[in-house]
Amino acid sequence: MINIILCGCQGHMGKTVTELANELSDTKIVAGVDIKNDLSADYPVYSDIFDVNEKADVIIDFSHPSLLQNILNFAKSNGMPAVIATTGNSEQDIARIESTAKTIPVFFSYNMSMGISLITELAVKAKKVLGNAFDIEIIEKHHNKKIDAPSGTAIMLANALNADGNYSYVYDRHLKKQARSENEIGISSVRAGSIVGEHSVIFAGIDEVIEIKHTAYSKKIFASGALNAARWVINQPIGLYSMKDIV
Repeated sequence: MINIILCGCQGHMGKTVTELANELSDTKIVAGVDIKNDLSADYPVYSDIFDVNEKADVIIDFSHPSLLQNILNFAKSNGMPAVIATTGNSEQDIARIESTAKTIPVFFSYNMSMGISLITELAVKAKKVLGNAFDIEIIEKHHNKKIDAPSGTAIMLANALNADGNYSYVYDRHLKKQARSENEIGISSVRAGSIVGEHSVIFAGIDEVIEIKHTAYSKKIFASGALNAARWVINQPIGLYSMKDIV
């Protein structure tokens, strides 16, 4: 049995992880951490992770970047692997994650879907084949409650395509009164309705367009990915890992 501390347990993703963990025979949420507690959880919920006394094997974080440092400090002090699935992290937050991964196993991904990891690999392969003859655009769509834009997944896709650092990112074209340059990746965001998540990578050439697309229809795919990551990371040595390592 894998015992889990779930940060952000009262949010939409936290409740989805709880629901899925309860359906599985090898996972158990032994404690939750959240700034609010509606008393509906069947495990103790704390507002501060350092108040948690329950023994656990791993932390899953679906909370908020403002709580990241506290979570990482707790993980380090207890020698406990952590799965960081929160989006909206700053460059400073990512540096903190990377530093923590020098002392404990840390799994960090902007998106916990296996499908997203796969289309990332496909997009990188497509770029190698197509070279600079095709313009690259990324379009991401999410529900109207999502705060950060562009999504962390869109940035992850762009970074994978820009491993050599030759591209710049353009987020808002109405501010640029000029033709598109060759060395840019356009990133566009849509916030509407109840869209769970949709990401498209577009390669546009002369007289042809290739589009690689992933659509999420339920938050369960992210919950499942986080639980799979938790199973996996507890058996890994110290280091920083992502969905690419599992794939």
